[in-house]
Amino acid sequence: MADNVGPDPAKATPGAVLFVCGMNSIRSPMAEIIARSILPAGTYVASAGVRPGERDPFVDVVLGEIGLDLGGRQPQTLDELEDDYFDVIVTLAPEGHHRALELTRGNAVEVIYWPTPDPTVATGTRERILDAYREVRDMLKTRIASGRGWSRSPAGV
Repeated sequence: MADNVGPDPAKATPGAVLFVCGMNSIRSPMAEIIARSILPAGTYVASAGVRPGERDPFVDVVLGEIGLDLGGRQPQTLDELEDDYFDVIVTLAPEGHHRALELTRGNAVEVIYWPTPDPTVATGTRERILDAYREVRDMLKTRIASGRGWSRSPAGV
């Protein structure tokens, strides 16, 4: 008997995805590089921030631990991506979410919020701070690798 149930839209990988956070220096570039390593070839992946930021050296360290790196990539703002089109915008910080909703008002772009902690609030030793960055990295990697969460539908939560 044939199974007439199509693919679960909550698990379908978008053709183009944008990750957005505050300054495109920690969460969204991590998500971008991890997604590029996991999602199917041909999936367009980018990241941006609401405001200009500086590259964060701790991101390089924790990505290097899993064999990934940012290369020469520098933080960019949403304004620099005006002509790009995305199927899904995944926001990782509240300000990124609000800005993405403003920018996509009236467009057929799905904006999804993945609450992600800000590791810069960590204090203590260098190792303790790196652990906060690792937690974010691992959370993003698990979420992206799961193949779920690309839709606001209840199954994508």
